Amino acid sequence: MKIARSRITNQGQVSIPAEVRRRLGVAPGSILEWDQEGATIVVRRAHRFTSDDIHQALFPDAAPATHSLEDLEQGIRRHIRARHARR
Repeated sequence: MKIARSRITNQGQVSIPAEVRRRLGVAPGSILEWDQEGATIVVRRAHRFTSDDIHQALFPDAAPATHSLEDLEQGIRRHIRARHARR
C-alpha cells in the first residue's frame, strides 16, 4: 500500500510527507533508523528504551524483580550473544 512519494534533492535530502510523519509519530528533531531487510529498505522511528523494556529483553520469563549485578551482566551477555549470533 503506497502512502506517499518523496523526491530526493541534489544534496541527498528528502522531505517526509505529513501522513508518514503522523503515522510514525515524528517531529523536527526525531531520529529515524534506516535498515535493509532483504531487497527492501525500511525506515522507522528510533526508540528510546525504558528500564522495563531492557528488563523484558534480558529476563523475558521473569516479572520485574531485584537482580544482582552479576545476574544483570549475565543477562546482557546472553542477549548480546543471541542477537549477534552468526546464522
